[in-house]
Amino acid sequence: MKKIITISREFGAGGGSIGREVAKELGYDYYDKSIILQAAKEFGIDIERMVRWDEKVPFLFGFGQSLFDFYNRPLDEKLFAAQKQVIRRLGEKGKCVIVGRNANSILHEFDNSLHVFIGADPYWRLQRMKKEKMKDMTEQKIVDHMRTVDKMRKKYCSHYTSTEFGVAEFYDLCLRSSSLGEDRCVQLICDIARK
Repeated sequence: MKKIITISREFGAGGGSIGREVAKELGYDYYDKSIILQAAKEFGIDIERMVRWDEKVPFLFGFGQSLFDFYNRPLDEKLFAAQKQVIRRLGEKGKCVIVGRNANSILHEFDNSLHVFIGADPYWRLQRMKKEKMKDMTEQKIVDHMRTVDKMRKKYCSHYTSTEFGVAEFYDLCLRSSSLGEDRCVQLICDIARK
């Protein structure tokens, strides 16, 4: 039985809702942006500023800063270090589904883990977001937002890890929710996790 499931996802592909359902079906804890708030609380970092940096790459990387001096690093570096510590603690605890935050890379050496990527056809993602979460936005604004978020996630991933966002070799399982449907994705992840 897999004790840790990480889900990376394209914006609008349903990774969050799939992750919540997987956690519910397996009786696991579910974590997403709540990790940021937990990290902020534990490390005494301003929550507002922390949320602003969520899954974003810094404009200037602090090369002059010591990588070992946590408190003198730029805020974005502190954020990632704090999130990483929280994610590793969650991994050690087990029985969890973690969405985003490069958890697949952070927990890649953990036994009994399953790392999943959820992608979907752009038109399907557009329709899903238009129907569920971005009802008041024009289609063009939704498409622009999808591209921006996916681009930020790719940059964030390559900046903080030695992996590439959405590239199959960095995941155990890659699914297209637009082809399979969210319910089937949930079932496949749960079936694999149980074996």
